[in-house]
Amino acid sequence: MEYRVDLRDLKFQLFDWLPTEELLGAGRYADWDREQIEMVVDEAAKIAREKLAPTNEDGDDEGARLENGRVTVPASFREAYATVAGGGWVGSTCSPEHGGMGLPHVAGTVVNELFSGANLSLSLVFLLTRGAGQLIEDHGTDEVRGLFCEKLYSGEWSGTMCLTEPHAGSDVGASTTSAVPLENGRYRIKGEKIFITFGDHDMTENIVHAVLARLPDAPAGTRGLSLFVVPRVRVEAGGGLGGANDVVCGSIEHKLGIHGSPTCSLLFGSADGCEGFLLGEPHNGMRIMFEMMNAARIEVGLQGMAVAGAAQQAALAYARERVQSRHWTARGAAPPVSILEHPDVRRMLWTSESYVQAMRALLLQTSYFLDKAHLAAGDEGARYQSYVDVLTPICKAWASDWSFRVTEWCLQVYGGYGYTRDYPAEQYLRDAKIGSIYEGTNGIQALDLVARKMPAAGGRPFRELLGMAAATAGRFAEDPLLGPPAALLGRALEEIGELAAAVQERPDGPLMMMLNAVPFLDLTGAALSAHLLLEQAGVAQARRAEILRAKGVDAADREAYQALLAADRDAAFYHNKILAASHFAYRALPAATAAGVALRAGETAPIDAVM
Repeated sequence: MEYRVDLRDLKFQLFDWLPTEELLGAGRYADWDREQIEMVVDEAAKIAREKLAPTNEDGDDEGARLENGRVTVPASFREAYATVAGGGWVGSTCSPEHGGMGLPHVAGTVVNELFSGANLSLSLVFLLTRGAGQLIEDHGTDEVRGLFCEKLYSGEWSGTMCLTEPHAGSDVGASTTSAVPLENGRYRIKGEKIFITFGDHDMTENIVHAVLARLPDAPAGTRGLSLFVVPRVRVEAGGGLGGANDVVCGSIEHKLGIHGSPTCSLLFGSADGCEGFLLGEPHNGMRIMFEMMNAARIEVGLQGMAVAGAAQQAALAYARERVQSRHWTARGAAPPVSILEHPDVRRMLWTSESYVQAMRALLLQTSYFLDKAHLAAGDEGARYQSYVDVLTPICKAWASDWSFRVTEWCLQVYGGYGYTRDYPAEQYLRDAKIGSIYEGTNGIQALDLVARKMPAAGGRPFRELLGMAAATAGRFAEDPLLGPPAALLGRALEEIGELAAAVQERPDGPLMMMLNAVPFLDLTGAALSAHLLLEQAGVAQARRAEILRAKGVDAADREAYQALLAADRDAAFYHNKILAASHFAYRALPAATAAGVALRAGETAPIDAVM
């Protein structure tokens, strides 16, 4: 399967819009400069196109298989995995002290988009391995770090997280997997975990599981969970591999999409022979695991955006080549034209493009804040981290919800062919759907936003993020091109503030917010993303003005301006960036009023209905 990506927009957002260069050359990023980051991005794009994308169809067609107690993945996955691991990409943003590449997170986000867009199924193992290694680096003893971190960051071993149990589902506090101390300082683990991504496979000789379990004296609920490092194959004191560690894959799921990613049911200690290492303090496992989960939630939003971007680029290429029907302005007999000339097709493609750019902006901005949190000290670092905390559920839910809708629009571009397996549209749609489900369903993300993240620190981080957006709306209020979209943004931000205040004043406020948490998150994600696209449009306007001056072209001279756009790719790119911001605002922001109607009315039919 061919992989297409808009590298021009990726690099624009990374360097022309975000002040990424200010992160480089100091602190933990002292060894990086812009030229090196651009080389990394170009090499990642090459690997995505040449090594990962050709395996995507294999993953979908062949899938993962459980045979004789072991899970196998398509043979092409093994070669592609070896390329990524051998290049040090698994630990791209992790500490060089333990074998990572040490990239800034904002650059790592670009790399992860490229890998996820080329083959979502395979890219999941990179995400989980990196996350498991980071947990061990942050909370493990020197012994445990020495045994596992470098092997994980290098990709020699892979990693997972194990939370869900058959009877518990999203109620992690109902977990019953047990951990009993042993004389050797380790713990005997016993229980079953389900929905474990890459819980078993044949690409690495060992798999390291981060497992939530209960000690004998554990209190009930999530407060009683501790976190353990449980390898599939035992690891000896010197780092060598011992015997099997009584971790067995009982079954794998047969899924709508991501067929190449084995989703496993794992049995720990069914023969009483499973040992693990305690990570962090007893009964503190859920707090520690949330660090991995929150990072994964941002990456799930990124996965959705990456697949949507790939779907949009594929649909655009198809529309350019597919010839059908005459031009809409033609009268009488006329030759057929590419479907790219038909207004409704252009609407679907451009709306998809503007949403992809908006999702990319939201995710890169969040990654930039994360880098600032790591570089800054004291209160400043805490302030940037508070922004990341608020944006995490929005990144996950808003991007994954809209990525699925984008893949639907893109499939529609193909007409009947989109519904067949002759083209990649239907796989992109199936693969994208998982993003709204795993790592905490999007309903849970919305409740997290309204119940935890909005009130956190007295509501200051949430207000400050909205304040940044309001400043952007004010900045462009008088702009001839961007003034109307900026006005839409201003009204949406006012609606968010009024709705939040109105709920607090209602006697049924908690119920109203729970019923409307998802649309409220959707509105907030759209407003913040519109603000980011308007910022980018401002940069694009300035760059376009430079080109117009240099070429001696007056934008009001339509004929001369159109000739410039046809001849100058940079001018066309900046022209399109301005249009993307405007189009997104008109398509996404009017929903603010609709969201407010139901909440203000106090409509409770879902609660009152007899089901």
